[in-house]
Amino acid sequence: MDFNQCHVMITGGSSGIGKATACLFASQGANLSLIARTPSQLELAVQEIKSAHPKGQALALTADVADREALTQAIHTATDQLGPPDILVTAAGMARPGYFQDIPLEVFEQTMAVNYFGTLYAVKAVLPLMEERQRGHIVLISSGAGLVGLFGYTPYSPSKFALRGLAESLRGELKGTGIGLSIVYPPDTDTPQLEAENKTKPPETKNITASAEMWQPEDVAQEIVNGIKNQKFVVAPGLEMGLLAKLHSVLAPGLNWYFDRIVTKTRSQSS
Repeated sequence: MDFNQCHVMITGGSSGIGKATACLFASQGANLSLIARTPSQLELAVQEIKSAHPKGQALALTADVADREALTQAIHTATDQLGPPDILVTAAGMARPGYFQDIPLEVFEQTMAVNYFGTLYAVKAVLPLMEERQRGHIVLISSGAGLVGLFGYTPYSPSKFALRGLAESLRGELKGTGIGLSIVYPPDTDTPQLEAENKTKPPETKNITASAEMWQPEDVAQEIVNGIKNQKFVVAPGLEMGLLAKLHSVLAPGLNWYFDRIVTKTRSQSS
């Protein structure tokens, strides 16, 4: 697949996996529309991409993906300027770990609004544009926490499980339409979001995730681009995520037993 002059639209494109994916597409000649809610961060990302890849176009569009009207308007603006998107990557997301009883209901609502509905709104707005031309590719960014529920991630895991359900349901509908669909399950990735998560992670969660391999966003971006080129439905970077994506139901009882042991040990050490 040749990405030269393709219009790649990325929500959450100002940092982390979204920004790394944008940079990789730009290096292959794509035109970009990046949608994020923080104007200053978004402008910096676009300036960095334009400086490194001056031949392509890069638009900065400010919108909160949880705001359906604002997101839809940003998508229409990008389409007016760069044409209908050939590829949509929904990388916008949020996570605030903590103990279930300590997390306000508003955090659960906001997490679902950003992670699930923010993705749904983008797909709803872009899919008709792809259907008109009978081509395109949609990439949903889920998480390893969308395959197995994690201690301390009660707002986040359900929102990422919801993306898995959306992708698996939509996959069949898109068969034969010329529109590809991928769902990505990134492992722990060195991003500003993970840095923010670490500030509120319970000690039990920190110990559960301590042994997981840390990925760089550029490496996850490469897996995403390769997944699009190879028309892969499931993109699960690394051995751990690969096994979890294939065998999550089989592995879940063993993982729960292992996680419970870590939680018990952590609590006994702190008491």
